[in-house]
Amino acid sequence: MELAASRSAQLGTRFTDVVDADRLVRSDPNAFLFGVLFTQGIPAERAWAAPFGLRERLGHLEPSRLGREPEAVARAVAAPPALHRFKHTLAAWVSSAGSRIASSWEGDADRIWPDGASVSEVAGRLLEFDGIGRKKAAMTVEILRRHFGVRLTSAEEGTVAYDVHVRRVFLRSGLADVDDPDTIEAAARLAFPDAPGLLDLPAWLVGREHCRPSRPECDGCRLEAVCARRCWIEVEGVGVRS
Repeated sequence: MELAASRSAQLGTRFTDVVDADRLVRSDPNAFLFGVLFTQGIPAERAWAAPFGLRERLGHLEPSRLGREPEAVARAVAAPPALHRFKHTLAAWVSSAGSRIASSWEGDADRIWPDGASVSEVAGRLLEFDGIGRKKAAMTVEILRRHFGVRLTSAEEGTVAYDVHVRRVFLRSGLADVDDPDTIEAAARLAFPDAPGLLDLPAWLVGREHCRPSRPECDGCRLEAVCARRCWIEVEGVGVRS
């Protein structure tokens, strides 16, 4: 299957099939950052739709209010159907992010990633947010560059997210032999030293659409001609963008 024909989130300019939710994530930097927080342990399309659902329930996504009113955020996230299966954790992350955006970035997440900032500089700023670790920071930097055209410098500092689908592709294809963040990131740098992060989305899409945990569809996969096909390798854990 051609990747361009895939219905996977984060392909092209689409994050979710919910039209209004997709428009919000693409047009509001704060909503995008809140979406990043939700991309853990649930399907990516559902995660990116969550900021819109949160705004519908609260009537706003104003960062300072999200920080000042954690109880309201918690109720909104948990109301049936809950916006995330880790409803208490996500509510706390959203409130904390609202406070940080308001206090450190003048209420505008877009200030975190201005044109001309380096990849590592933006990743470091993202890591200051509760709920954003090494793999989410890597994913976010690449989405900013790829989808939003943010002109970040030092692309060689980028990397792939340590995501369950990415890991499975790297290990089964033979790009990496050990399942740990340092090894996966080193393999990406070796494969494409000028911009290792550019491998993130292709690997994720191959993992999600072809290199599945069971019954992988090797025939027709973009890596078919070069993959070691070590399909017996299993990868545990929940990916960032399941």
